[in-house]
Amino acid sequence: MARIRRRVTAHGQVQGVFFRDSTRQEAERRGVAGSVRNTGEGTVEAVFEGDEAAVDALVEFCRSGPGSADVERVDVEEEEPEGLEGFEVV
Repeated sequence: MARIRRRVTAHGQVQGVFFRDSTRQEAERRGVAGSVRNTGEGTVEAVFEGDEAAVDALVEFCRSGPGSADVERVDVEEEEPEGLEGFEVV
């Protein structure tokens, strides 16, 4: 199974709304590796590595985020997989 990697930046009201923990739960449920963190610019940045369907599902999750988030836009970049294992909130 081919692994893909995406870097996602969510803009809007995305900090302080359980965005990171909800993303971690979704990633673990789907078997996707990577990390998620708050940035100093008020965005949330995540890296996802795994099979294409699972990574695509996580990218879609970030487009809406958890219930209290207000996502204005999501930037998605393709990157080369690095063989990450596990998922962490940074």
